[in-house]
Amino acid sequence: MVQTATRNAPLLDCLAGKVAPVPPMWMMRQAGRYLPEYRALRAEKGGFLELVYDSPSAAEITLQPLRRFEFDAAILFSDILIVPYAMGQDLKFLAGEGPHLSPTLVDHALEGLTAVPERLEAIYETVRLVKADLSPDKAFLGFAGSAWTVATYMVNGEGSRDQHATREYAYRDPVAFQAIIDAIVDLTIEYLIGQIDAGVDAVQLFDSWSGSLSPAQFERWVIAPNIRIVAAIHERRPGTPVIGFPKGAGEKLASYARETGVDALGLDETIDPVWAAANIAETMPVQGNLDPLALLAGGEALESAVAHILRTFAGRPHIFNLGHGILQQTPIEHVHALLTLVKRGV
Repeated sequence: MVQTATRNAPLLDCLAGKVAPVPPMWMMRQAGRYLPEYRALRAEKGGFLELVYDSPSAAEITLQPLRRFEFDAAILFSDILIVPYAMGQDLKFLAGEGPHLSPTLVDHALEGLTAVPERLEAIYETVRLVKADLSPDKAFLGFAGSAWTVATYMVNGEGSRDQHATREYAYRDPVAFQAIIDAIVDLTIEYLIGQIDAGVDAVQLFDSWSGSLSPAQFERWVIAPNIRIVAAIHERRPGTPVIGFPKGAGEKLASYARETGVDALGLDETIDPVWAAANIAETMPVQGNLDPLALLAGGEALESAVAHILRTFAGRPHIFNLGHGILQQTPIEHVHALLTLVKRGV
């Protein structure tokens, strides 16, 4: 049973199309390695996946940034590869190498996987714990990976610079690859519904590798699956906003915004805010798009970049965010400076 929203959160007002004099703000990967309190808890508890599956610890990590900074939203501490893990692939996070999934679907049939849906339950428990402790003026964001990005890991077993193996597989055997995409879409819908029912207020779809596709492949493997996911969320949990974030999409963002049905559009750091303002409907909330390296640098570079974004998106619904995740080396004082710049309008 979906929970009735009783929150008074500026970020949710923005997602509903309200223009605010000061844009609400959160940061991708705001719960993570740049925070000393996160590093301390990880050292105590063990590896990344162990933290994700320790619901009290994952809830604590989700809330840590809001105790330190005046962000307007919490983002669930989890990972996009929970979906393939629940589909039956083995998931490991290796130090210095990142995530590894096995068996890889480039040489192993999807039908050979045995689903383990109970691997989603700890994530829902994390959501419930966070929701019980979250101030009503803060939004709570859940998320999942979009089908194309999740498929790149399932096929290749790990991340890659250009997703060569998955792109080639999709061309060579589109029927088999479509089956993988369909299976990811089906479980992603259920997973996001589960997060919503446990207490998140909105969800974000991360398509981190969408920029590697040709226009025709982007239409088939990014836009079409996201149409299905967004439509299902809107039908089954009306009023729950969906933020789409197709990183690297470039000029294909305009068609993504028109066709997928997302309620808001995330912009990565490569998108010119002036282009976005001119090509994305002015009623659609946009999110972004400060370069994480500008935040790392701080000083004049940070102030100039923030001022440009705020000026360009003034007068339309805008959530201030980074163009991708905050970098581990980012000084805490730079985040405080960013918040000050945004709140005072530079």
